[in-house]
Amino acid sequence: MTETALTATLARRNTGRPPVWFMRQAGRYHAHYQSLKRYADFITLCKDPKLATEVAMGPVHEFNFDAAILFSDLLFPLEAMGMGLTYDPGPKLAFHLKTPADLARLAGGADKAEFMRFQAEAMAMTRKRLRADKGLIGFVGGPFTLYVYAAAGSHENAQQALPGLANGLYAGFNEKLLDLLAHNMALQSKAGAEVIAVMDTAAGEIDADTYGQHVVPVLKDLLERFRKLDPTTPVLYYSRGTGPAHWDQLAGLSIQALGIDWRHDLVDVLERYGDRYAIQGNVDPEWLLTLPADELETRLRAFFARVKALPAEKRRGWICGLGHGVLQKTPEANVLLFLRLQHELFA
Repeated sequence: MTETALTATLARRNTGRPPVWFMRQAGRYHAHYQSLKRYADFITLCKDPKLATEVAMGPVHEFNFDAAILFSDLLFPLEAMGMGLTYDPGPKLAFHLKTPADLARLAGGADKAEFMRFQAEAMAMTRKRLRADKGLIGFVGGPFTLYVYAAAGSHENAQQALPGLANGLYAGFNEKLLDLLAHNMALQSKAGAEVIAVMDTAAGEIDADTYGQHVVPVLKDLLERFRKLDPTTPVLYYSRGTGPAHWDQLAGLSIQALGIDWRHDLVDVLERYGDRYAIQGNVDPEWLLTLPADELETRLRAFFARVKALPAEKRRGWICGLGHGVLQKTPEANVLLFLRLQHELFA
């Protein structure tokens, strides 16, 4: 298989232009997605592999991103466990976990990963349509984030889920989830994903001590289960709202890349963690949403200049992107401007 800029960067040996990939690069801001959405709802777009492939390829063709990401949703494992899932327009589960007794309503285990076979089919189709020099990314939700959704419906309600950390609800949920999730990750990697991103978007809702006590051991367990199925595919871990006090506790886990949000100075993170992880990030997505083109260009040029001023060895593991997903009403012209400047300045 041809080594892409993405795979070289994940191994921290990229000597060319850093690859560019945005979270939610295929989504609501993009006219291509909206045209498909006129004929199919969100779940259909995810579960029909041909449609999911078409959505994933749209921004690669239009903006020349260096990688595609599986078009899917992180909550499908909860549907596989029997929680039901609809969108109106946001995700709604048929029920939430309130007490340990509710765990009896959940199915679990490795065989439940077959429910996500549509992801593997979409992944294989996307890989077939991608140019050989383009990367392909798979993803799942982090266990803590999936628990928060299962218990409270959204990371915005994370505090409602925290009692379950002490009463056995969280532990019992993970007993049913982890084999399913590890096999879900392997399903994607075997279908062609060059990296699996674990998106822990609720992790920043808890302090670093709670994170170390309850999130890190479960992540370690998940990654050990995944490594028994796939010893080599890199894992990128993204946790919104976290910082060094959280990240330092990940030492020793089988994580090859760290995604960081916009709240951190990228140069500082590359200098502190770039010899341990590839680093994904971290322009503020609000810049692309709200800034006029001239101000956006000024800020991006300054941002890129600071990174480019680093020694080359500090940049070999940088995946250029945003600190979170592309926001819904982001002008496509600003996405194009970002890509044009990045190609120009790192040529």
